[in-house]
Amino acid sequence: MMTVRKSKERGGADHGWLKSQHTFSFADYYDPANMGFGPLRVINEDYIASERGFGAHPHRDMEIITYVIDGEVHHRDSMGNQGIIRPGEVQHMTAGTGVVHSEFSGKVPSDTHLLQIWIMPDRAGHKPGYGQKSFSDEIAAKPLVEVASPDGRNGSIAIHQDARLYVSRTKGPDTVAFEVAPERRVWLQLVKGRMTVTGADGAVEVAAGDGVAITHETRLKLNSKEPSEALIFDLP
Repeated sequence: MMTVRKSKERGGADHGWLKSQHTFSFADYYDPANMGFGPLRVINEDYIASERGFGAHPHRDMEIITYVIDGEVHHRDSMGNQGIIRPGEVQHMTAGTGVVHSEFSGKVPSDTHLLQIWIMPDRAGHKPGYGQKSFSDEIAAKPLVEVASPDGRNGSIAIHQDARLYVSRTKGPDTVAFEVAPERRVWLQLVKGRMTVTGADGAVEVAAGDGVAITHETRLKLNSKEPSEALIFDLP
């Protein structure tokens, strides 16, 4: 079964320096029909003006992933970490028992464009942690790259949840197969381009910004007719 969450149906906020679209309920946007998907709680697509951003603010008991599409994000936190996240890199923060951090767009020609992702952890009270890794070479070379997992397999970043995150980037017409284990669900978020997602029950067409909730499928075909990029969440 596949249900499309169209980009235009998402909630949103416009603060001038920040334009954000919320796939699931977040902040002042509340939609009881879209509170998350399994442990996947937040997918915010943000556009942040150059040299603007979020001052120091707290989080706890959440696995937070930042995926930069264009531009760069400058990060600093109460654990002593600081760094710059650019396209092709994945940043992960375990908020755990509590962490304070800030995020700002770098000095870039246009808005920094990113996805902010929150995944609920397997339990409360983890020790806060931070990780950042570039997957640029792998994403450029392979149509499907695992970037986050519960055990850090295949060079991915380890997170505190039985969830796996993949990046699929195609350079043009291509078909990517994705196997789904029994009793698992999948969320596909299209970042760029257009794609046809085909399962046992049929096919759906998606464009950039659209998401697809997928259940009771064992094998998916992702067909793109133009350069496309998707994030694929394999979830319990």
